[in-house]
Parts: sequence; structure tokens; C-alpha cells
Amino acid sequence: MLNDNRIRIITGHYGSGKTEFSVNYAVNLAKEKEKVALADLDVVNPYFRSREKAKDLEKLGIKVISSSIKGIAADVPAVSAEIFAPLQDKSYETILDVGGDPVGARALGRYHNYFKDGEYDMFFVINANRRETQTVDKTIEYLRKIEQASRAKVTALVNNTHLLKSTTKEEVLKGQELVEKVSEKTGIPIKYVVALENVAKELPKHIKGEIFPIKLYMREEWML
Repeated sequence: MLNDNRIRIITGHYGSGKTEFSVNYAVNLAKEKEKVALADLDVVNPYFRSREKAKDLEKLGIKVISSSIKGIAADVPAVSAEIFAPLQDKSYETILDVGGDPVGARALGRYHNYFKDGEYDMFFVINANRRETQTVDKTIEYLRKIEQASRAKVTALVNNTHLLKSTTKEEVLKGQELVEKVSEKTGIPIKYVVALENVAKELPKHIKGEIFPIKLYMREEWML
């Protein structure tokens, strides 16, 4: 697990759980690597951003990069120039949490010179319960719009079909069916199948993609 290219771009529709996946990915990666950077490139959606957990992540040795203006309440559509450091410094394992629509993905386009074939991965996170990714054709259409806006190609799919804390094994497998069809139609492989730790234990071992157990870092205990 996590044996991916040094630069990992994570994108997907709003509500797909891409930021939760990004944070869990960074936490797990920090257990294996000394220098991990998580850059929050979501300049559109002001909710559930990875920067909200910056203090907790930095305690784990993860460098968090977000808005160019410090302050948790500052919803500024700009990204700090600090992001160039982990992109240029190959000693860093870098994760880019990108905005969840083509408009947000444009923020990634300015860094496209760093995204050379074989040097980056771009994971498209799919939650089959989201309106824009409920069918194979709509999912592929959305994926292509993200690619066009970001000027980068999706290299792998991530099944993150969920209903938050109410997610069941059956829900994940329902999403897996859709993701497998998207994979077959596009030729893009499935890399991870994401599920809460208790649900991940119930998933079949032969499932396409690596099972990726997660915790809900982005949702407080009182949230559904």
C-alpha cells in the first residue's frame, strides 16, 4: 500500500470523500516516510478542507500547505507559494488535495510542468452516491472535465462509496460495481477501495484494488 509515485494528486466530486482519503493517506504515509507534505489546493469549497486538521497533522510530521493567507477562517482563493518546495524537492512525498469540480481543478494547472509521466499519480475518488457520479457515463464525463481543467491525466480510480458513518459493506460493493465498469470503459485501473475500518474488514479479499481502511479525521464525533 502507498507504493505510488512521489507526487499524488487526489481529486473527485464534492462529497466523494477525497479530503478524508487525502488526510488518511498522508497519515499512513508519514508512518513510512520521513518527509511528507499535504497541500490543500481546494480554493472553491470552504468546508472540510485538509488545512482544518493542520495542527494535528503537523504533530505527525506532515507539512501542511494551504491558503497564502494564514488563518482558519480566511477563505482566500489562493495557494501559498510554499507548494513549490515539495514539488521541486524530491526528498518529499507530496499529496495534492484538489478542488472537487473542473473550476477547482484549474488551480492544479499552473503546476502541470511537474506532472511528467511516471512521476505522478492522479487518483479520481468516486462515491457512487453523488449526483454527478451515479452512472458510468456521467462519472467518465466528470473525470474527463477534471483532466481537461487540471491539465493532468487520471492514472487510477479510488472507490470511496459511502454514507458516512452509516456505510455498510453492501454500499461499498454497490459502488465497486460502478467503479469496475468505469475502469473497463476507460482502461484506468482501480487502485484503492476505501472504507471505514470496521467495514473494510468485511470486504472480500479478491476485490479489485487494495483495501484502504480509514478513520474519519474530518468529521467530529457528533457529526453523522
